[in-house]
Amino acid sequence: MPTRRSLLAGLAALPLLPRAGLAAEPTHRLRLAPAPMQIAPAQYGKTDLWGVNGSVPGPALRARQGERLRVEIDNALPQATSMHWHGIRIENAMDGVPGLTQDPIAPGETFTYDFVLPDAGTYWYHSHAQSVEQVERGLQGPLIIAEEESPDVDQDLVLMLDDIRLSSDASLDPQFAHPHDRSHAGRLGNVMLTNGQMDASFPVAEGERLRLRLINSANARIFALGLQGLTGWIMAYDGMPLETPEAIPERMLLAPAQRIDLIVDVTASAGEDAFLIQFERDGGYAQAILPVSAGTLRVRTAPAPLPPNPDHPIDLANASAATLRMEGGAMGRMRSASWKGEERDMRALAQAGQFWAFNGVVGRSDAPLVRAALGESVQITMTNDTAFPHAMHLHGMHFAEVLPEGRLGPLRDTLLMMRGETRTIAFNAHNPGKWLLHCHMLSHHAAGMGTWIEVVG
Repeated sequence: MPTRRSLLAGLAALPLLPRAGLAAEPTHRLRLAPAPMQIAPAQYGKTDLWGVNGSVPGPALRARQGERLRVEIDNALPQATSMHWHGIRIENAMDGVPGLTQDPIAPGETFTYDFVLPDAGTYWYHSHAQSVEQVERGLQGPLIIAEEESPDVDQDLVLMLDDIRLSSDASLDPQFAHPHDRSHAGRLGNVMLTNGQMDASFPVAEGERLRLRLINSANARIFALGLQGLTGWIMAYDGMPLETPEAIPERMLLAPAQRIDLIVDVTASAGEDAFLIQFERDGGYAQAILPVSAGTLRVRTAPAPLPPNPDHPIDLANASAATLRMEGGAMGRMRSASWKGEERDMRALAQAGQFWAFNGVVGRSDAPLVRAALGESVQITMTNDTAFPHAMHLHGMHFAEVLPEGRLGPLRDTLLMMRGETRTIAFNAHNPGKWLLHCHMLSHHAAGMGTWIEVVG
């Protein structure tokens, strides 16, 4: 099992509003600024990243379910920015989408996000302005919302999985709008990172029970993951607890923006290493290493499910229906599409860096895909008529997949759609406002894969 992951194509060649009776805590202040960091081995130079309070990824923001979070963003970057609180069902004005929910935060300006945290679970924050570049440079971090009663574990570990594309001198590849990335699988990195490190290590002991919070913060990479020296259960997808924990399969697919909460027991012996493995065509690599020290190996019972988050029932029998067809990209059949209200052929679209469309429309149009009344149930049948997978993310609400037999799958906020697939999602439109629906392969979104939903109440 390799302990260094370096597919370098050329590197060698708030306050939380507290419970009654407690004093308010100060606002979280996050300064976004250039932060060169040593990502590659020591013989190489630092990489020109942008940090959150000087770190990449940014600091983990932690709060408890039901509390209020206040975060002041100080933009010391050369670009305008914003911050999206991924997976949190918050008020629309705090969602962080420039041009839809707020004006971008200009260089030298500040903006305060202030919202209640209705759901416990594993979430994350990231830039939603010029995201291909800003997320790649490091404007991202975990947002962890604790349950009223957290599960009994020995360690609670956040593992933020990412990749980054470095040039031969360890500088960041500056081609953030490369046509190949935009029209193919997206910007894929050549170095794998966990919590900003190539060789992330988390010491554990024999027999310990761990909560692993896996977050895919990569631009476009779908991580195929497995475990060695660990055994356990899937407890939640995208922050939403499962009614019944699932046994962990040999491989778990984690698309960009998705999260998985695991509870695992350390079965490796003292002196060995346990691993989170990332699989590629040529085998498995250590995405994270867990060195094992002496402890007590023992058989434990399966954990109880995590406490459920607030429920917004989905009424499938009376749900309104919409369709979304994903078109375009390399090897696609799209010959023209509407862009900025005008029909354009593919040559003109490609010259403008636009390669994808939803229902024949490139980018966010003036009209929403769906306009729903507050509390209405909505179904959207999505067809991936392209040659590439897409990670479809809905802001503001969680959805459930409508499975073939008509029952609802687990709640999520991001669904991985493979080429040729048709799948239906359903949700309760319980959150008023204008909400983005887009592919979270960030180059795809920048190249046309974005629409929106309006909930009127």
